[in-house]
Amino acid sequence: MKKQQFFLSLIFLSTTIFSQTSPTDFKPSGAPLFKVFWNYHSDLSKNATKTSAFELNRAYLGYQYTYTKALSAKVIFDISNNTGGSNYTVLLKNAQLDWNLTNDIKLSMGLIGMKQFNDQEEFWGYRYLFKSFQDENGFGSSADLGINAEFKLSKTLKANFIVFNGEGFKSLQDEDGNQKVGGSLVFIPVKGLTTKIYVDNQPTTGSKAITSLALFAGYQAIDWRFGAEFNKLNNGKKFSTPAVDNKLDGVSFYATYIINKKVEVFGRYDQLSSNTLTGQTTAWNLAKDGSQLITGVQYTPTKGVKFALNYQGFSFDAPALDAKSLVFLSVEFKL
Repeated sequence: MKKQQFFLSLIFLSTTIFSQTSPTDFKPSGAPLFKVFWNYHSDLSKNATKTSAFELNRAYLGYQYTYTKALSAKVIFDISNNTGGSNYTVLLKNAQLDWNLTNDIKLSMGLIGMKQFNDQEEFWGYRYLFKSFQDENGFGSSADLGINAEFKLSKTLKANFIVFNGEGFKSLQDEDGNQKVGGSLVFIPVKGLTTKIYVDNQPTTGSKAITSLALFAGYQAIDWRFGAEFNKLNNGKKFSTPAVDNKLDGVSFYATYIINKKVEVFGRYDQLSSNTLTGQTTAWNLAKDGSQLITGVQYTPTKGVKFALNYQGFSFDAPALDAKSLVFLSVEFKL
C-alpha cells in the first residue's frame, strides 16, 4: 500500500511540474478504428468431431482522439465469440487516457493496455492467427484497469511501473481489493536487438502472492527476425486465480523470414509445463501441458489486409490425450 501511495503521489507531482500547454496552431482530431480476425480451418486431429468451420474470432471497434500534442485518448470495444458458439459478447477493451508529460515521461490511465507481453506479441507479429504465449496460457491479461508510467531513461533503456486491478478487462475488481504492482525494463544494447524483463506481484487474502516473471530477447535484421522468451507464474492456476504452490512455466521461440514486401514465412514452438504438488503423482495441469507448433506463410496484398495459410499442432504431455492437428486460412483486416 505504501508503494502504491508513493507512486500515485509521484504521478501527481509530475503532472504539476511537467504539465504542458498546447500551441495555438494545434488542431484536435480523431479517427475511427477497427480490426477483424477471421478464419477457415480444417481439423485433421484423430477422433475430431468438428472437422471444419468458418470462424469470426474477434472484432475490435473504437475511436481515438488527440486533444493536444500531449493528451490523447482511445476507446475500443472487443467483440468476440463466447461459449454459445455463434453468439458474440461485446466487452470494453480499452478506455485509455495518455498524457505525455515530457518527451521522456508518459502516463496512461483508465482501462489500459498492459506491458507484460506487448513487446513479445508485436515481435511475434501474427496475433490474428494465434495469441502470444502468456496470453494464450493465462499468465496475464492484455488490458486492465489501472495507471502506468513509462520512462525513457536513455536511448537504449526504457522502463515502466504499473499499478492495476489484476483481474483483466473481462472481470471487475474482486472483493479483497488487492491491487497488482508490476514493472519492466526494456534494453536495446545494439541495433536490432531488444531484451526485456517483466515482473509483477499481487497479494491474495489468506494465501501466497501470485507472481509472474517474463524474460524476452528478440533480434530483427532486414529480412528476418527471431524471438525467444521464458515465462513463469507462481501460486496461481492463471494470473487471476490464486492457488498456493501451483506453478506454470514455459518457453516460446518464433522466427520469420521476409521473402519480399508481400510474402513471409514463419514458425513457432511453445512448451508449457506445470509442477507436481505434494502428495500428487502427476503435474496439476497435465491435461493442458505440452508443446505447440505453428508454421505458415503470410501474404499481404495491401496495407491493412493479411492472409496466412498455417498449420497449428499441439502434442499433450498426457499420453492418453490425442494430439491436435489443424490447418487454417487466417485473415486480418483493419483500419
